[in-house]
Order: sequence, then C-alpha cells, then structure tokens
Amino acid sequence: MALNVKKMLAELGRMTVTELRRKYEEVFTEPTRSFHRDFLIRKIAWRMQANEEGGLPERARQRALEIANDSDLRLRVPRSPADGGVAAVVAAVANVPLDERLPMPGALLTRMHRGREIRVRVLPNGFDFEGEVYRSLSAVAQKATGSHWNGFHFFGLTRPRKEDA
Repeated sequence: MALNVKKMLAELGRMTVTELRRKYEEVFTEPTRSFHRDFLIRKIAWRMQANEEGGLPERARQRALEIANDSDLRLRVPRSPADGGVAAVVAAVANVPLDERLPMPGALLTRMHRGREIRVRVLPNGFDFEGEVYRSLSAVAQKATGSHWNGFHFFGLTRPRKEDA
C-alpha cells in the first residue's frame, strides 16, 4: 500500500503539539525535545515516508559515515592564537544571487550622502566599498551611513511602478 503524502500531511496538520510529540515518539521510538509544530510535522512526515519507501541505500549511509569521520569538527572556535585560534579574519567570497535591479558587474554606483560621495563597484559576487567586499547593498549603506537603509532604495535602484511600465 503506497503512502498518501497529502493525506498524511493533512492528518498531521490537524494534530495538536502534544499529539505530534506522541506521534514523533511512536515513529522515531524516542522522545523529542522540540515543541515546534512545523518542525515536528516535517520530521514525522519524512520518517514515515522513509519507512514506507525505504531510507538511504546502505552505500550512501556508509559514505556519509566516512565523510563524517574524516572531517575535523569543532563545536567552538578557539578564543586566542595561543589556543590554536585564528590570528586574522579570513574573508570568504560572498555568493549573491543576481537581482534584475542591479547593473552588470563592474558598474559603479555613486551616491552623495551628507556631503560625502559613496562609490560602490558591483562585483559578480558582492559589492566593493572602500576595499572591502560586502554581500549586500544594505550592508554597504549601513557601513557608509551608520544607520540601516534598504540598499536598493539608498542607491536609487528601486523597481519601476506598474503604472510607469
């Protein structure tokens, strides 16, 4: 008998948190500490579907265990270089999804703010402002002004209104 996922989700959606916690214990054979209704529904639905259709293949489980055993996991970052901590901040490349309001990478956005010219270069993966790469225009506007701004609004890159189009 195939599992009807829509029906199962509808049934779970009608349950109270207490009933979901009981169902979780029934399905996972251990109690949960969570009282988050949506989380419980997703976990129960996932487990019931995995039980019905079969979970991960054994080969995939073994590979996941190998990867987990090979990784050097840390729960907390060391506090100082003497403890094996990092002496300098490591910058990572920001992965910013392209927005239709943005000009092409390489374009220069400028804005006068309180007598100061703010210049930002659009990069493929972020925004360059005064030699630092920021993930969003809002972060640039906040750094430049000291207060929160919507970056698109600050640089005048708002979408045209429907009646203007």
